[in-house]
Amino acid sequence: MPKFDKSRLPSRHVTEGPSRAPHRSYLYAMGLTETEIHQPLVGVASCWNEAAPCNIALMRQAQSAKQGVKDGGGTPREFCTITVTDGIAMGHEGMKSSLVSREVIADSVELTMRGHSYDALVGLAGCDKSLPGMMMAMLRLNVPSVFLYGGSIMPGRFHNRDVTVVDVFEGVGQHSAGKMPESELCLLEKVACPGAGACGGQFTANTMACVAEAIGLALPYSSGPPAVILERDDFALKAGQVVMKLVEKNLRPRDICTRKSFENAAMVVAATGGSTNAALHLPAMANEAGIKFDLFDVAEIFKKTPYIASMKPGGKYVAKDMWEAGGMPMLMRALLDAGLLHGECMTVTGKTVAENLKDLKFNPDQKVIVSVDKALAPTGGVVGLRGNLAPEGAIVKIAGLKHIKHKGPARVFDCEEDCFDFVQARRYQEGDVLVIRWEGPKGGPGMREMLSTTAALYGQGVENIALITDGRFSGGTRGLCVGHVGPEAADAGPIGLLKDGDIITIDADAGTLSVDLSEAELAERKKTFVMKAPAFKTGALARYAKNVGPARDGAVTTPGASEEVRCYADI
Repeated sequence: MPKFDKSRLPSRHVTEGPSRAPHRSYLYAMGLTETEIHQPLVGVASCWNEAAPCNIALMRQAQSAKQGVKDGGGTPREFCTITVTDGIAMGHEGMKSSLVSREVIADSVELTMRGHSYDALVGLAGCDKSLPGMMMAMLRLNVPSVFLYGGSIMPGRFHNRDVTVVDVFEGVGQHSAGKMPESELCLLEKVACPGAGACGGQFTANTMACVAEAIGLALPYSSGPPAVILERDDFALKAGQVVMKLVEKNLRPRDICTRKSFENAAMVVAATGGSTNAALHLPAMANEAGIKFDLFDVAEIFKKTPYIASMKPGGKYVAKDMWEAGGMPMLMRALLDAGLLHGECMTVTGKTVAENLKDLKFNPDQKVIVSVDKALAPTGGVVGLRGNLAPEGAIVKIAGLKHIKHKGPARVFDCEEDCFDFVQARRYQEGDVLVIRWEGPKGGPGMREMLSTTAALYGQGVENIALITDGRFSGGTRGLCVGHVGPEAADAGPIGLLKDGDIITIDADAGTLSVDLSEAELAERKKTFVMKAPAFKTGALARYAKNVGPARDGAVTTPGASEEVRCYADI
């Protein structure tokens, strides 16, 4: 068993010396031995709750992680933080809490670790915002850390085909279009989600799980096994063991997550046709590491990375299929063989990316991932846009789309609900550009996702239509849907100046988003621009609206490591 030097660890402030006798008495009260008290104290943080299937396996996995910490000579201290699950919050005011929860997760993990002087962190998360929130805390605290994904849900079966929750959202649109009877929709909703785990396609949770592996904070292969498969508990056990080796080596998250590591993570998102939300979460994580990596930096990587994994919603397969095809290591092998991935980046294994992949050869016989020379598309499945309608950028997911250029008149809505009602009533015309504004980080507040509206459109079978918003889209969104438009309406951005009938042009090939208005006309409209009254003046949402920055920089609420006075790991 390794011996650890407590004189350099944060927990010395709680466990060492005569003055800490009262503190130790609390630890004895919980059944710890003298030996356990003087070992490194390791936070085992999970986002367990009973809100949704994404999270219900996390507490089981946390017990395995705790055993791994004990095996490695540490003393685990388990705690939970919140999760807001997008599938439940979607389509109503609850979604305003979703992105805010990312900051609350990072803050609450930070405060628990700081308050109790824990020396290292194993973080388990299962649903969209909880993954980046947990990794943000790791980078902020900078103590040795290992991230573990709770795992994806198994696909449901409906009429002899695999289905996910997105099929249910799209079923709502089919029902409104008279294409699916309510009895069929009821049958679909009962089988789409068969058990524990996060949404099974390459939606936000699976995208960020892939990011965790690619960036080096998670163990190789650990993003793959579905939540119900007990092999995932083996990864949890190993995560606990590995974090103790990191304590011994003093290998920290900011040693692992360099700018090149963030570029690797962005490549993996593009190569899998992942969620546009990654363009929000990667800048937020980079901020915690003191690295400038904004929407345009992410988009530059997307532009250079081929789309090589056919994952839902744009492709054919779900996370379980990716795992069976060789998981993230197989995808990363393909990118490394093509000279795209930065193989020299360090990971939590104590080895580099290239060293982790050294004995793995690309398998051309599996069906999910193709080699780069046989790419499904020459550039990534996600594209950054810029133009006079989005001076601070915007993002669109084009994986699997044929319709990537569009020009049409604006139909403007000042909240998602109004647009959803409009779509449900099928009042749009082919060629329209639906505009949902005042849904940005500040204006929403909380930058809601628009899956209910986009899924309804897709379910109705309309293709020659586009949607743009200063809010976000779900990783499950399909169709020509542009999000993160900045500056947002609440910052008097051009999207806030639009009127019905303005002609908008989207060109994902050229990477542009523009409106046929002169600078003079936009300036004239700005003179009469009226700011909406705040939707909230009290509580967490009001505080968030006052502090949040632009989507371009990740919609963060703190300046990050670039203005850090002292790193927690060095207290």
